[in-house]
Amino acid sequence: MIVPITALYAALLVAVLVCLTTRIGLLRAKTRISILDGGNDRVAVEMRRHGNFAEHVPLILVLMAIVEINGGSPVFLHVVGIALVICRVAHPLGLHRDRVQAPLRLVGAVGTSLITIALGAMALWQGVVAI
Repeated sequence: MIVPITALYAALLVAVLVCLTTRIGLLRAKTRISILDGGNDRVAVEMRRHGNFAEHVPLILVLMAIVEINGGSPVFLHVVGIALVICRVAHPLGLHRDRVQAPLRLVGAVGTSLITIALGAMALWQGVVAI
């Protein structure tokens, strides 16, 4: 079975990942810090921007694909996909070393958590109903 809705949002999120990967890669080259952050706050922030994306997005895309394969509503999947792209762009823009309560960080973090919960609940519901 194909998963065109999940594929669309995965492709859009690749652009975000490439941007985050490029930023940390260029900064590592400039600072000559190969691993960890070397005590450099800018490297630490860029690491977390990239790492946070890498920690959350793969599982969310797997959940999206599961829900889509199991016949989930295209409207639900598009709402979740659009929200995920917005949240994953907002989060790194709002992530700063010295400001914990930045609005974009809050949008990204809370939004990503709600998306994960919604998809997890939908996958659970689909699994229970199918039994």
